[in-house]
Amino acid sequence: MESLTLLIQSSPHIRSEENLKRIMYDVVIALLPACAVSVYFFGWLAISVLLVTTISAVLFEVLFLKIAGKENVWETALDGSALITGILVAMNIPVTSPWWMCVAGGFVAIIIAKQVFGGLGYNIFNPALVARVFLLISFPVQMTNWIKPAHFTGDAITAATPLGLLKTEGLAAMQHAVTHTDLLVGRVGGSMGEMSALALLLGTLFLLSRKVITWEIPVSVLGSLALFTGIFWLTDSTKYADPLFHVLAGGAVLGACFMATDMVTSPLSRKGMLIFGTGIGLLTGVIRLFGGYPEGISFAILIMNAFVPLIDRVTVPKKFGMEASS
Repeated sequence: MESLTLLIQSSPHIRSEENLKRIMYDVVIALLPACAVSVYFFGWLAISVLLVTTISAVLFEVLFLKIAGKENVWETALDGSALITGILVAMNIPVTSPWWMCVAGGFVAIIIAKQVFGGLGYNIFNPALVARVFLLISFPVQMTNWIKPAHFTGDAITAATPLGLLKTEGLAAMQHAVTHTDLLVGRVGGSMGEMSALALLLGTLFLLSRKVITWEIPVSVLGSLALFTGIFWLTDSTKYADPLFHVLAGGAVLGACFMATDMVTSPLSRKGMLIFGTGIGLLTGVIRLFGGYPEGISFAILIMNAFVPLIDRVTVPKKFGMEASS
């Protein structure tokens, strides 16, 4: 009989080509279609905001790591996480944002919301959304200076977002100014993350195909948002916008597919993801319909981020051989 060789190795015994850097740059690739649409509509305004937020995010990461005395500073800073944060900050602010506000967004996202908590993997809240809310509260005028896509108007004309128009002028005015096709392709005012739902959905399909994310959070966020707003639309379609509008408008798709799915600040189990996503969708609907702000996805995600430890405690199965906690 042939002798068998017993090979003894330490874990992990199942190896994969997947690593942190690959996952992060897959997300960067998935965001490129939406970035391209924004550059097409807003030109150098979009490019400048993207450059300032991403460069500042990476540099703040390097600065903090150097001060903290960490090794392999540039390797860590270029693993893709700071780059994604910078892109997402750019997609959550107006393209008219001054350079200093872009830098402030990068600082808050990287230093306050990420590194102060211990760095990647330890932050409780989504860094880009913390930066967005900070800027919205601190600089409300600059954060609501929206313009129409210059490619179609020929000039940078100030205009309300579809959700803002719905909140201030009512359903009839919004329907007269915006169609579902406009929301799908990006012919609307708003941030880069509110431009083209189609481009964001294409990026989402890429992430799903690469198994970077799973379907539970995006479907539960958008599904619960559509269900909640659909109930009110059915009761009074002259006052409330239809559910498809709410899914395509604002930052719903960006939030559901690229921010709520952040693996650090979302639940571990599939059941937990469904609870988490449903909570985000319902809170977003409540804020949009009855809150003071026209958009609620950022606040909804941050609120549900705070519930993730509790959701995990309830939904993550116990390890084999361990007693369930009372």
